[in-house]
Amino acid sequence: MSKPMERLLELRQKAEKRLFEQKFKARMRITVGSATCENAAGANEVHKRIEELIKKHDLKDVVVGRVGCTGKCDMEPVVTVLSAGAIPSKYMHMTPEKADKVFESHILGGKPVAELTMRQQAGTKAAHYVVSVCGGSHCHKDTTPDIGQAFKDEIAKHKLEGKVAVTRSACQGLCEVGPVAFVYPDGVMYQKLTPEVVAKIVKQHFTGGQPVAENVWQGDRVTNRFFPVFGDVPFFGRQLRMTLRNCGIIDPESLDEYLSVRGYEAAVKTLTMMTPQDVVDAVTKSGLRGRGGGGFPTGVKWNFATAQKSEEKFIICNADEGDPGAFMDRSTIEGDPHTILEGMIIGGYAIGAKQGYVYIRAEYPLAIKRLEVAIEAARKAGFLGKNIFGTKWDFDIDLRLGAGAFVCGEETALIRSIEGDRGMPRPRPPYPAASGLWGKPTVINNVETLANIPVVILDGPEWFSSIGTEKSKGTKVFALAGKVCNTGLVEVPMGTTLREVVFEVGGGIRGGKKFKAVQTGGPAGGCLPESCLDTPVDYESLAAAGSIMGSGGMIVIDEDSCMVDMARFFLDFTQDESCGKCTPCREGTKRMLEILQRISSGRGMEGDIEKLLRLGDTIKKTSLCGLGQAAPNPVISMIKHFRDEYEAHIREKRCPAGVCAGLITYSVDEVKCIGCGACKRKCPVPCINGKPKEVHVIDQSRCIKCGQCFEACKFDAVKRK
Repeated sequence: MSKPMERLLELRQKAEKRLFEQKFKARMRITVGSATCENAAGANEVHKRIEELIKKHDLKDVVVGRVGCTGKCDMEPVVTVLSAGAIPSKYMHMTPEKADKVFESHILGGKPVAELTMRQQAGTKAAHYVVSVCGGSHCHKDTTPDIGQAFKDEIAKHKLEGKVAVTRSACQGLCEVGPVAFVYPDGVMYQKLTPEVVAKIVKQHFTGGQPVAENVWQGDRVTNRFFPVFGDVPFFGRQLRMTLRNCGIIDPESLDEYLSVRGYEAAVKTLTMMTPQDVVDAVTKSGLRGRGGGGFPTGVKWNFATAQKSEEKFIICNADEGDPGAFMDRSTIEGDPHTILEGMIIGGYAIGAKQGYVYIRAEYPLAIKRLEVAIEAARKAGFLGKNIFGTKWDFDIDLRLGAGAFVCGEETALIRSIEGDRGMPRPRPPYPAASGLWGKPTVINNVETLANIPVVILDGPEWFSSIGTEKSKGTKVFALAGKVCNTGLVEVPMGTTLREVVFEVGGGIRGGKKFKAVQTGGPAGGCLPESCLDTPVDYESLAAAGSIMGSGGMIVIDEDSCMVDMARFFLDFTQDESCGKCTPCREGTKRMLEILQRISSGRGMEGDIEKLLRLGDTIKKTSLCGLGQAAPNPVISMIKHFRDEYEAHIREKRCPAGVCAGLITYSVDEVKCIGCGACKRKCPVPCINGKPKEVHVIDQSRCIKCGQCFEACKFDAVKRK
């Protein structure tokens, strides 16, 4: 073992000792999610209240700390209570008042408040044991016995229905020893399961309290660290986390906690046991592709930069996340900043760069703060700067803040911004890997790509490439938003279908509405209808269906949404964010937006659809950068799949979804109107006439389509069509 590795393991041992003394020996640990969204939802106040209660009751064996975002946006703030021998309790929508209730009942009385927990909301009954059976394709085949059903049969046979619950998880990445199942709260992963082994587990473990040792998996992967804490909830259990493996688990501002989950081990391994080409070969073999949207093979990019002869090279982390509704990179940094630094160290060593930059937009103050804390801690520990980890390699990282220009997500525009110029793209070639920052070879990877690098090194490129599809390896993080029950960050294996993401992980459509479409790839992506729900989530399949992977935005659309209005929204964003350098993007998107605005206001004309398609095709073919080339995608895909809606707007002057104000008519039903005057009082124009207790009438020439009358009427007398 090398001296740097010995030193790292010694530091880890000291870190674990400190953590034990500070928190792990406590009877109970309480963690409070503390990313930007959770803080906005009141996490700081909840954390403060719990601290006050611990101090008030003088509890020496209860500790509270902060962790990153769990990704369950619709349930924030999330508070988790962990105690030995019990399944972790995840509390949702916490407030200081709810914290009082949980503290009194759970912390002091030992009785969890079931109605406030995620499991209660998910419909999972309380149980002494929970068995989470891997539902991956290798563990769950029609040709093999159903292990989940085998558990249920044995549980019923031993009359343990109320004591043991069975759930199904996503692939756990243990295909070589599958089928597998995880048992809560004992933290045991069983491997090579058969009905006979299941019977033994139920009898020996659940009845006798003794694990079946010969079938316990003894491995240690850095992936899915969150699973033993959150995997008993369907939303989390159906995910496989690589990028988000530590988010919601560790304190993002603690180097000790990152070291305790094998942090920086991959970096030391590369510096002491691998040549730069070995690292490049491992990344190439893993099949990892850029997660920023382009999907370019990471190993190929690194190899190209490695081959460049230059005394100075750079590696840049692109954290300029600008897609509407996308927050994957921000949450990753806020929850696990050290993993980004470690990925950059490995990448810098591989290509020969001694300086790295994180380019992050200034609107992310908490992410910036946590990066600054992580960089300072890493420098103090000797992980950044001169002779890092006690080796002869020098490498350092600095931050560069962007002003929020969407175009700076494009590599060459990002480089110009760091150099101090206005962020505008330039023609390629030369590509940044040959001539980038200050004319030197430069590799740019986004946050998610870099977060996967330590996984590739520690868990192995062969294992990484076993997850996903033939051409799209590993997992992908999505910001699942829109009209879906479970909103938040989800990370699933490549090849998972859109249907599984929307209806299994996402829980289906809110309010029992009908699914209409899903937008993938953000403002540069496409919109796919119900007929495409079985499309696998991978680069090639999404492109063939008329969309793109993009950086990971995924917006679910229901029957109440207008596809013309959706196209107008996305094009309004891209047109506004156009840097203006090239005419096709600057002028073409403006003309497309004008046509869409005309259509949605009721002034559409025959031939407008064809004009949109021609303009879109021209912009795609002639724009300077990838952002301009992709700008027409939402419009083109929506016309392809929802042309009838465009035709209804143009020919019938009607918005089928009742969204476009210019095409909506409000009228009063003479039979239902009782003359209460509620609509008249709410009308801001006013344009409603009528005496009390007489039928009211809307003056269509003055109506501004605000809908106040429709909302005010309690008798369904105001009609909207």
